[in-house]
Amino acid sequence: MNQLEFLNLKNFPARVNAEQAAWLIGCQPHNMPALVAAKQIKPLGNAPANAVKYFSTAEVLEFCVDRNWLARVTMAIQKEWARRNSRYVAPARETALPANSNN
Repeated sequence: MNQLEFLNLKNFPARVNAEQAAWLIGCQPHNMPALVAAKQIKPLGNAPANAVKYFSTAEVLEFCVDRNWLARVTMAIQKEWARRNSRYVAPARETALPANSNN
């Protein structure tokens, strides 16, 4: 099921996977691990690290109307991307050698 079909459902399922939860929140699916790590959203159960995570639809929709929670989610995503981008070091500028006037 694609995003448009999912968001147009009359009734959402009781639990959603990370991709569907991201659609409800309005963020990208690849941002969900950052939100879980920042403890802004908690998956259902006690799934192992490599298992598919499910989230309570009622809880996600309840959070989505809270402006403060949305601000915290935005900050958590921004911090995660700042952390990821900080790993890349700008290449050192090469110093230009003086032109040889003897040629």
